[in-house]
Amino acid sequence: MSVQKVAMMIEVGEAGSDLSKLLDRVANGEELVLGRAGRPLARLAPYGGARPLRSPRRPGRLAGTVRIAADFDETPARLIADFEGADGESK
Repeated sequence: MSVQKVAMMIEVGEAGSDLSKLLDRVANGEELVLGRAGRPLARLAPYGGARPLRSPRRPGRLAGTVRIAADFDETPARLIADFEGADGESK
């Protein structure tokens, strides 16, 4: 028994206002069916030579490559003073 992927049906009126978003979905490999009154009219599918705009994200891909300094959350007093105008200048 094989599992068949069912394409999502989009009403023609809705497709006209969201065409750019729908094309992004198709470019990422999704297949859509355009219909009117619940009846399928056309299939919107990726072009044979097209490839997805980006690959799926992989959580943890950069693990071990990013380092956060120990004093990351500490703001130097001089920097706070500069932002608050504590040096006597009026802004």
